[in-house]
Amino acid sequence: SGGITIYILLSCSILSLAIIIERYMYYRRRSKIKRVSFMLGISKELEKENIKKALEICKNTDTPFSSVVYSGLNLHGHNEMLISNTMEREVTIETVKLEKYTSIVGTIGSTAVYIGLFGTVLGIIRAFHDISVSGSGGISVVISGISESLACTAMGLCVAVPAVIAYNYFTKSIDNFITDMELCASQTMDLLAVKQK
Repeated sequence: SGGITIYILLSCSILSLAIIIERYMYYRRRSKIKRVSFMLGISKELEKENIKKALEICKNTDTPFSSVVYSGLNLHGHNEMLISNTMEREVTIETVKLEKYTSIVGTIGSTAVYIGLFGTVLGIIRAFHDISVSGSGGISVVISGISESLACTAMGLCVAVPAVIAYNYFTKSIDNFITDMELCASQTMDLLAVKQK
């Protein structure tokens, strides 16, 4: 009953839902290992001066911060500035991976309501057009346009609300991942500094 606007909103809903499921699974998979326990294992291996084992732990751990620590440990013995810059670049690379597709969900969340309002306006225009064609303003003439208006508004809200909630969840998750990566990078620098002494 909502016309073309409903199909646009339905497409947005399907796309948004697919991204939400994909990102949720991606974040969940990459947050199974906790930063504290991971860094405890790394520090124990570095105390034993077993860099290879520490690098192996990083390779076998599927988290953003493990990639950051790996990039730092891989350059042990080099200049501190080089190690720090390499880990900073790795933080940026991992952040880009974490942010993949999230802007689409944010865009859908912020525009779906307006698309619904656009459908509402079209429905009202159609109702007035039907009145002008029929030459009378009976309730039966107006009812289809009002129905279309309400359907578009409701659909727009149904698409926008979950998308905005998901986008806020993604933003918070990414912030948490970035914090973990930065803390791991800082701790790795300290561990390597102690090892070199």
